[in-house]
Amino acid sequence: MIFNLSPFYLLLKRDLTLAYRHRSELANPLLFFVIVISLFPLGISPESKDLQGIAPGVIWVAALLAAMLSLDNLFRSDFEDGTLEQIALSAHSLSLLVLAKVLAHWLVTGLPLILLAPFLGILLFLPEQAMLTLIATLALGTPILSLVGAIGVALTVGLRRGGVLLSLLVLPLYIPVLIFAAGAVNEAARGFPVAGQLYFLAALLTLSLTLAPFATAAALRISLS
Repeated sequence: MIFNLSPFYLLLKRDLTLAYRHRSELANPLLFFVIVISLFPLGISPESKDLQGIAPGVIWVAALLAAMLSLDNLFRSDFEDGTLEQIALSAHSLSLLVLAKVLAHWLVTGLPLILLAPFLGILLFLPEQAMLTLIATLALGTPILSLVGAIGVALTVGLRRGGVLLSLLVLPLYIPVLIFAAGAVNEAARGFPVAGQLYFLAALLTLSLTLAPFATAAALRISLS
């Protein structure tokens, strides 16, 4: 099957333009990410030995929650103004258009988290040898959060108060990513090889990239019917 990619690029450009016009909404997950991590040295201990052990888990839990905080913006505004229904009724592949929206979401939320994480790792005294692993796990894991989260958002987009239900649907699916990503950073900080964890995250990303757009498209059709 050959897809026409011009609608993909047009929708991607549209979503990035809208995100740029609503920069204050995009800042909320990033500020949440920074504030949560910055509070741990104050709430636990400023000692480097205490912070090094919890740094991988803290950074990844904060990234996961920040990603969840931004998920509601993925389809909500398009659903409210009728754009989502027009996208679903168009002659173009809905799964391809869904992938464009997920990519735009990751570019404005997941990518900034990756760029901020090393600085926050320094704040938590994360060892230098674990920094590259932290960036690698975030680069592999944050797209999974966006792709899997899109399925939950698509199922709850028609509900007025779907935030709690979205959390119940998505959080269990995020747990493998959290376990292997935080575990890889922990192992790297101790000087152990982390190829196994990174390969597992890459496999999860491939699986999500292959199946999530189709599942999201099906969920949107259910919510719009």
